Amino acid sequence: MLIDTHCHLDAAEFDEDRDRTLDAARAGGVGRFVVPGVEVGNFDRIEALAAAHADIRIAFGIHPLYVTRAKEDDLAVVAERAAGGTAIAIGEIGLDRFVTDIDPKLQERYFVAQLKLARQLGLPVILHVRRAVDEILSHLRRIEVPGGIAHAFNGSRQQADRFLALGFKLGFGGAMSFAGSRRIRRLAAELPVDAIVLETDAPDIPPAWAQGRRNEPANLARYAEILAGLRGVPLEEVVRQTTRNACDVLPGLA
Repeated sequence: MLIDTHCHLDAAEFDEDRDRTLDAARAGGVGRFVVPGVEVGNFDRIEALAAAHADIRIAFGIHPLYVTRAKEDDLAVVAERAAGGTAIAIGEIGLDRFVTDIDPKLQERYFVAQLKLARQLGLPVILHVRRAVDEILSHLRRIEVPGGIAHAFNGSRQQADRFLALGFKLGFGGAMSFAGSRRIRRLAAELPVDAIVLETDAPDIPPAWAQGRRNEPANLARYAEILAGLRGVPLEEVVRQTTRNACDVLPGLA
């Protein structure tokens, strides 16, 4: 069984064929889907998805690109939903320094508050890390959480090792499919076997063979093949190990 540790199945891009999308991924061996929240306004949608599909797990969080739409009491809503028993993590949370028109201090305030909530509830976190790896690591060293996933990891080996030392796994997906993504492909090949989880970020981050098109969880099977090729190991080993890694870092997947 494969696990897509990060996909946004609640997105409007899937409204016309969500069930077909899920069935296609299941047919390719995907047995679990993790759907993170991005703002309070989508929490009901992801809860409904989890209620309708036994293989969907969810997380609640305020994404750094949505903080300008958040209200002060939204953090209380995250806390209430996350404590309700359906969440397996706090997420998607983090920092994004690629987008420059969102107040970095506002992003930081929501990120820190949600890290503290994760610590309080004993939940892992699903991190959005874009051009902010060292900043995020600094916060994680101050606010201990029960590990989690650094989604779409694109840092250095040294930064990867720091995440691993803090109990995190690193998410790899469509970027591995590009021959020019040398650093990511090298990390995928050389990181410890227990460091990596697979993800699609569907409908975003499409692979090389689907540029300009919607990404789908069904692509996860080919990501596993790419990872096996990069590491020079049998596909079955990649499936088994990445699934074990995901369940280790997100115990609620079981």
